[in-house]
Amino acid sequence: MPKTSNGETPFNLVYGSKAVIPAEIGLTSPRMLSMNAINKEEERRLDLDLLEKRREIEAIKEAKYKTKLEKYYNSKVRVCTFNLGDYVVRDNEASNAERPGKLAPK
Repeated sequence: MPKTSNGETPFNLVYGSKAVIPAEIGLTSPRMLSMNAINKEEERRLDLDLLEKRREIEAIKEAKYKTKLEKYYNSKVRVCTFNLGDYVVRDNEASNAERPGKLAPK
């Protein structure tokens, strides 16, 4: 499955080609018929040469996606600053070191 962050499959980023199931190799499928057997090795070498550049581009896309997500989530956070001596209302459940069991009094 393609990743949301960069639109590529992990297999494609590692090996530089799309995954093919064994049934597709044995049977004639449109994808296998479109491959040219003569230039297959030359095309594979070219794909492997360009793989590092594709990985760098995908890393940039992923960083951009993460920055966008971070910006979205950070926009929802309310900033609270406290000074020394301010009174703060604290939830009593947050101060419990151990959670009481389900049969404990409320």
